[in-house]
Amino acid sequence: MTLLTTTPELPGILGSLAPLLNHYGYAAVAVLIMLEDFGIPAPGETVLIAAAVYAGAGQLNIALVIVVGIVAAVVGDNIGFAIGHFGGRALVLRFGRYVWLTEERLAAAERFFERYGAAVVILARFVEGLRQLNGILAGISGMHWRKFLVFNILGATLWVGLWATLGYAAGTHITPIYAEIRRYQGYVLAALAVLVIALVARRLLRRRRNRVATKPMVSPRQEPPT
Repeated sequence: MTLLTTTPELPGILGSLAPLLNHYGYAAVAVLIMLEDFGIPAPGETVLIAAAVYAGAGQLNIALVIVVGIVAAVVGDNIGFAIGHFGGRALVLRFGRYVWLTEERLAAAERFFERYGAAVVILARFVEGLRQLNGILAGISGMHWRKFLVFNILGATLWVGLWATLGYAAGTHITPIYAEIRRYQGYVLAALAVLVIALVARRLLRRRRNRVATKPMVSPRQEPPT
């Protein structure tokens, strides 16, 4: 018995990506996610969700969508890392104007990155704007590549897993679900940021206490007898 599948009607902005998915399938997912992840404005997150909806309708394989999405995200961010590491801030600013990356925006993103450290490599996946600058900022900041790679893979897996699962399960109802998630994700990320800050502060405080506890006691200088 042959299982018949039909191409789903993608709602809202997802519908604009239907021709790409119909003609190029997984290649469209790979290229758009990779481009978005090294700073070029491309609908990477949107095509991932659309591909997951297609998978739910039997047009694509959800496992392949997830694998392609993770690989493309990691590759894209590593290209961004190389740009930031070898080209530096000057190169990014020189060509950033072509993708609406101003000096002020880059400075704000750098402050955010420096404040939250490696954890931002994971959190940035879920923040529009930071997702596109994630690898570039890590390269500019001098983060060790292996450290970046580990956190990058973890963030990509969580990001792709979330949207692929939701798109696959929600089908054509993904548009209102996506809107609600985007509405509240700021609060969730703020809570995660507070948690990270609290953990870092606790660790620093513990180190300080340990240094004080192990510091040798200096006896007061005795005056010679008169």
